[in-house]
Amino acid sequence: MPVSDSELTQMFEQVLTLSRVDETQSVAILKSHYSNPRTVRAAMDAAQRLKAKVYAVELPSFNHPRAMGNDMTAYCGDTALTGNLAAQRALEAADLVVDTMMLLHSPEQEQILKTGTRILLAVEPPEVLARMLPTEDDKRRVLASEALLKQARRIHVRSAAGSDFHAELGQYPAVTEYGFADEPGRWDHWPSGFLFSWPNEETAQGTLVLDVGDIVLPFKNYCRERITLEIDKGFITGIHGGFEAEYLRDYLKYFKDPEVYGISHIGWGLQPRAQWTAMGLHDRNDGMCMDARAFYGNFLFSTGPNTEVGGTRKTPCHLDIPLRGCDIYLDDRAVVLAGDVVYPPESKAD
Repeated sequence: MPVSDSELTQMFEQVLTLSRVDETQSVAILKSHYSNPRTVRAAMDAAQRLKAKVYAVELPSFNHPRAMGNDMTAYCGDTALTGNLAAQRALEAADLVVDTMMLLHSPEQEQILKTGTRILLAVEPPEVLARMLPTEDDKRRVLASEALLKQARRIHVRSAAGSDFHAELGQYPAVTEYGFADEPGRWDHWPSGFLFSWPNEETAQGTLVLDVGDIVLPFKNYCRERITLEIDKGFITGIHGGFEAEYLRDYLKYFKDPEVYGISHIGWGLQPRAQWTAMGLHDRNDGMCMDARAFYGNFLFSTGPNTEVGGTRKTPCHLDIPLRGCDIYLDDRAVVLAGDVVYPPESKAD
């Protein structure tokens, strides 16, 4: 159901407050012509109500010649900020950037964060923002699981559909998303509620089975048949199934880059207000479909780049694939069983 402009502004005021915005802070609103104008206006109004020093940075849209579709996650690395040092400096000058156009996976974003500037991405429809309005409790539950993930040295994932995947951990950091940016240099995304890390290089091994009803992003498709991925030494080496497997093979082949087959971040969803079914109620260009990435108890794995945590795979193709009904073990301790969060107790939803 539609969210009013007044309600959207109130929600932004709440999230910016959680992000420690007050009269001592400067807030930059990053936008382009395709940004949701209601989101831009609400972010600006909320920052003013909190007495922050607020300004806008507007950039032209950018479309790489090899990009397909309008989804903002379908081509990574180059953005409208690439090579625009003046705009980058304007963003670095802010305490917080509200990103309504998406810099994710770009080196410019990483450089901005290194200055201590915080970034909050907000590109989902207002109704999705409302349903998953972040809270301190979201942060508490995500951080409880982060403590386990930081200590873990091995992950093992199984499912009734046939997944049997394992990898070593520890080479790369654990990353959390809970919906607000409250620490210097923090990037977050409203809405969200999950955590992830990356496998140690060349250790991801086994089989991942996309079952009927699982989701492939940025295609924004529910699988209608099973797709089996064979994984060896950190890379997908086989894609088996029917038409949907063929479609996935051809899509990856299009980029002519062996690094698109690398296993990127892996983790699980902790947001009970995110819904597996929500994608079916939106048009494909409505947003990024954060419901799919964050829904409670999913196993989310991705393919492609890992440069944002110091890796060497700089590739434009990035898939996010959340699976339902999985068992996830960290160092032989079950954290998710059959798609339900079981440990630690502090991470379980009421």
